Amino acid sequence: MPRVAIVGANGHGRWHRRVVAPLHAAGRLRLVALVDVRPIEDEPAAPVPDGTLVYADHREMLRAARPDVVVVCTPPHTHLPIALDVLAAGADLLLEKPPVLSTAEHRELADAVAASGRACQVGFQALGSAALTELTDAVRAGRLGTVTGIATVASWQRSDAYYARAPWAGRRTLHGRPVLDGALANPLAHAVMQCLAVAEAAAGNGPVVPARIEVERYRVRPIEVDDTATLRVSSRSGPPVVAAVTLAGEDFVAGEVIVTGTAGRAVLEYPTDRLLLPGDAGAREVPGRRGLLENLLAHRADPAVPLIAPLARTAPFTAVLEAVTTAPEPTLLGGDLVTATGDGPQRVLTVRGVNRLLRRAADEGALLSELGVPWAVAPHRRELTGQEEPQPTATEPPA
Repeated sequence: MPRVAIVGANGHGRWHRRVVAPLHAAGRLRLVALVDVRPIEDEPAAPVPDGTLVYADHREMLRAARPDVVVVCTPPHTHLPIALDVLAAGADLLLEKPPVLSTAEHRELADAVAASGRACQVGFQALGSAALTELTDAVRAGRLGTVTGIATVASWQRSDAYYARAPWAGRRTLHGRPVLDGALANPLAHAVMQCLAVAEAAAGNGPVVPARIEVERYRVRPIEVDDTATLRVSSRSGPPVVAAVTLAGEDFVAGEVIVTGTAGRAVLEYPTDRLLLPGDAGAREVPGRRGLLENLLAHRADPAVPLIAPLARTAPFTAVLEAVTTAPEPTLLGGDLVTATGDGPQRVLTVRGVNRLLRRAADEGALLSELGVPWAVAPHRRELTGQEEPQPTATEPPA
């Protein structure tokens, strides 16, 4: 029976505890340890099983509990050192997204995974969606013809309390270390990764290799990261990918992946697994998601079972992430453009007209600066040259 530990058992780690609880109860694994720098929070849906040890330090846990699988759900800037320790201890790894913060860190982790012979699954749980699989199967089968563009649009709202949820929330650095938050990198990272998965299917030869990444970032609060952004990834093969997202939206758009081809158009609402393919009368729910932990356990038992989100598959996302983190500080929006509703921690800020603009950006495969938006700024462009370190280019005016 695999011995499982969770590092970062509070916060989002409680979601992982809820995933582990029924597997522990069914005898499919044994939860041997929880790790967190703070006292373990109660989780009524996943009480701590008898015999599960609690630690404040992951290294002490690795020495004493000797787990077979470790779930790492800590702030992104801590992922690499903890992951390296887990692999060195001989355990397989389920690492929350984003796996690391740079392409250099990604290569270091990939080398460690290869040297250890262990497995590393990355926590892009939406990749386990049966709806996504049906969409990528349709792309590979040519049902959309030649794919000419892939885009995502999402419009969410986040209150002031959201940016007070943790010391690293809304920050680029903390105690001199790079950290990560923002619409593209955190809550809407799944939307970007879904698009990259579709681009992988369209290219037909493994993960896409970005050649140019362009990003425009905006904010409505005194934070250091984006809450509104447009992004475009141009790859060495396959169609461009555009993301148009906000956490300061007017009307809620859960998150759509829009695939345009010469023979039709498909739309996947990825949070709800609702899919519209060419010829369908309307969008339909495609039930079924494969859990990443269960998939990792199946891979351990039989290596012929492929991982859903192996580290290599997430390399394009890491390249996108690096472009986002090296971009200039997001442009602050204000004045009549921004509207406030609610009071105190529940105050929400919205950008006037942003939903219409993001929808247009996704439909046209464009950045906001290319649509004549008066408050938009020129994109930060980053060129990537194969296996070499990505080289930033000077910010250029809109095309």
